[in-house]
Amino acid sequence: MEQKKKRKFNVIDVIVVILIAAALGFVGWKLSHRGAAGTASTVHISYTVKCEGVDKTLYESCQQHLPSQLMASGELFDGQIKTVASAPYLVLDGSGQWVEDPDHVNLTFDVECNVPRGAVLTTKVGDQEVRVGKSDYILKSEYIEFDKCVITSVTWDK
Repeated sequence: MEQKKKRKFNVIDVIVVILIAAALGFVGWKLSHRGAAGTASTVHISYTVKCEGVDKTLYESCQQHLPSQLMASGELFDGQIKTVASAPYLVLDGSGQWVEDPDHVNLTFDVECNVPRGAVLTTKVGDQEVRVGKSDYILKSEYIEFDKCVITSVTWDK
């Protein structure tokens, strides 16, 4: 008579089965959470941008288009330019005195935005970092664009 061999599971077989089950579970979890990247948690930030030596007529034009949704790289973002304020732009005259330039002003914009929360707090709107002292910031919305602006303050909500 022919004897039937019964296969017994040894420790290695059990470990392989557990690893395969864990791998399948991980892949299933990743696939089920695939869409969650677009709904990642966000941080609300407020920041101030100063643009110096701007043509005086642009102040009124900016006021007409506020609030204005932020834009970068041709894409609209979850943020707005809320307000703009004008201040005199001072230049040196021939005698070394500071005088007000009649044709130019300094504009200060208040901006609010929701940005993705990351493991490291690198706040970006599009490809631009938002940090105090950044002196080559481009402030851009649907209707407004200024370059070589300076970020003067940033506040992150908790």
